[in-house]
Amino acid sequence: MSTTVRVRCTDCAYEEAFDSLRRARTALEDHERETGHAADWEIGGLAPGVERAGDDAGVCGREGCANPDSPLLDHDPSAASDPSA
Repeated sequence: MSTTVRVRCTDCAYEEAFDSLRRARTALEDHERETGHAADWEIGGLAPGVERAGDDAGVCGREGCANPDSPLLDHDPSAASDPSA
């Protein structure tokens, strides 16, 4: 599955679909800056690896959502800042 993102303006008829989060975010920010309108986006799907990384990291923001067994997480963040580790 590829990334699908729809940007919609809540103040006008602007609506556009993108296959990239970066392009969608740029369009959203450009529309808001140029018009002063409030735009929003809806992510319809992401590549499987991106979904897994998000799930493992607990991107929902709730405590305890991260997968503690994930190889995608840095389980020892202090080692990154300790040059002797």
